[in-house]
Amino acid sequence: MSGQALRFHEVLDLVESLPQDQQEYLVDIVSRRLNECRRQLIAETIKEAREEYARGEVRSGSVDDLMKELLA
Repeated sequence: MSGQALRFHEVLDLVESLPQDQQEYLVDIVSRRLNECRRQLIAETIKEAREEYARGEVRSGSVDDLMKELLA
């Protein structure tokens, strides 16, 4: 690992060389980090939506209204 990025299969091989309990711990850590990334994305989306709402850029209507607008 001389500063070069590992290839996916190399990472898998490295993970498989770990004892099972360490593999499970690694999976747990990666899962938690992915969940945190998703939470961050959701929080950013909510913030943007609130800002758009505050600027009056949000419209409301029914699904039928939306379909009529899309088909017009």
